Amino acid sequence: MNNYCAFSKDHKCLKWTDYELTRSELEEADELCHGNWIEIQHLQDRVDQLEQLLRDAGIKIPSEY
Repeated sequence: MNNYCAFSKDHKCLKWTDYELTRSELEEADELCHGNWIEIQHLQDRVDQLEQLLRDAGIKIPSEY
């Protein structure tokens, strides 16, 4: 895709602007997803540790819903 349109006065393609915006939004979403996944993994590690502490103390872990 390029930023040239023969049918426009200034030869700029409107789809190019949409393309650039979409690409930028996808990059931002990818960064946010990666950060969220790291946080989820960290929190799951904490849950695992807390569950193990409960088991070690003889406390029953409530069943999942």
